Amino acid sequence: MLLITCPWCGPRAHIEFTYGGDATVDRPADPDAVSAEEWLDHVYIRDNPRGPHNEWWQHTSGCRSWIKVKRDTWTHRVHGSGPPGSDLGEDEHR
Repeated sequence: MLLITCPWCGPRAHIEFTYGGDATVDRPADPDAVSAEEWLDHVYIRDNPRGPHNEWWQHTSGCRSWIKVKRDTWTHRVHGSGPPGSDLGEDEHR
């Protein structure tokens, strides 16, 4: 079981959360200027990192807030978490 600390509710079991994706990928600044092929890459093409990685999680069974979590994808150890604007450090694999 993963133990994820919600900044507002405190430590909780991971079953209270829903994984939301890679927190290192930014949405294009001007979506109208992006081609269909670039959108396809943005939505579906992702790295599969091994090691500490920043991710989005939603506390769906709690306060329903989105949080940023640094989780090791190899060991599943949670290295930290915080509100969406948190600086949890760079991914070590990049």
